[in-house]
Amino acid sequence: MLGSIVKTIEPSGTALLLIDVINDFEFQECRDLLRFAIPAAKKIATLKRRLKAAGVPIIYVNDNFGHWKSDFRDQIERCIQASSKGREVASMLVPDAEDYFVLKPKHSGFYSTSLDVLLGYLGVDTLILTGVAGDICVLYTANDAYMRDYKLIIPFDCIASETEGKNKSALEHMGSLLKARVIRSSSIR
Repeated sequence: MLGSIVKTIEPSGTALLLIDVINDFEFQECRDLLRFAIPAAKKIATLKRRLKAAGVPIIYVNDNFGHWKSDFRDQIERCIQASSKGREVASMLVPDAEDYFVLKPKHSGFYSTSLDVLLGYLGVDTLILTGVAGDICVLYTANDAYMRDYKLIIPFDCIASETEGKNKSALEHMGSLLKARVIRSSSIR
């Protein structure tokens, strides 16, 4: 399941999703998650640059973390402030002007959002999922994507959970039950 087989993608039918990476990490377990999120963010940033150059649409799928009167730009500003615990991750992954974003109210990127409509508009049938937390929001988004017949690619070095065990379990679930290709990010061409 966790392999290094090279996966060649077709840019026109593929999108990269960055899940909950614009995050202030203002919650009790943030230190546990940040320990894994920072190295994952570095890999995500490299993958994003490579896929963007290939013409793959980049979509930020982000929780609003209870800030119901803010928009995504406000969230970015809040998360990159010096006082934000998530500043290092958010600063590495600040969206470019041409990137897309979808704010979500719950764990799945599909629940009560326009993500499915956006993916249809872009002609996407394959999703590359990255972000935090691998065992919650990434997993729930992957579950909903699978139920909508999207093909899934999960770069295991671009996913972070609070523990290695939780991350491994989520990756195994996505690989075996959701038929995701779980591979190293450098293997995605």
